[in-house]
Amino acid sequence: MEDIIYQGKILDLIKLDKRWEIVRHAPAVCILALQGDKVLGVRQYRPAIAQETWEVPAGLIDEGESPDEAALRELSEETQLGGKLKRIAEFYTSPGFCDEKIYLFEATELYEHAARPDEGENLQAGWEKLADIWQALCSGRVASSAPTLLALSYALGLRASQKL
Repeated sequence: MEDIIYQGKILDLIKLDKRWEIVRHAPAVCILALQGDKVLGVRQYRPAIAQETWEVPAGLIDEGESPDEAALRELSEETQLGGKLKRIAEFYTSPGFCDEKIYLFEATELYEHAARPDEGENLQAGWEKLADIWQALCSGRVASSAPTLLALSYALGLRASQKL
């Protein structure tokens, strides 16, 4: 039995079986793009934590849109780039209380592809050295998200396997 506690634009809070508080959240995508020793990211202010973050491009999957379509759209809207996509992983952000599923993609063969960012979205895209941004995130000097840390971990693993 589900009781709706709150219904919002991207999430609902429900009580399941009169016991469990669960967040139903729209699914999302995130995109890892690498060029040599650099990784593509976006800086933006996040009101939930009251600070700027550095994250890989990401966003919600729109109604009727596939994860692949959403990833291409978000990459274009946030970075003005397109590319060839490969799905790397699917995961839940915090399955103890939330059903948000994220699809992680790697973008290669990048090309210019301008698209309009979402209304009210204020972000700056740019390239950072993979090792430098990893250190900044791990030390807490820069805030980020779990999907970004997974994407960077994957990228670091790729780099390590290529050096073997």
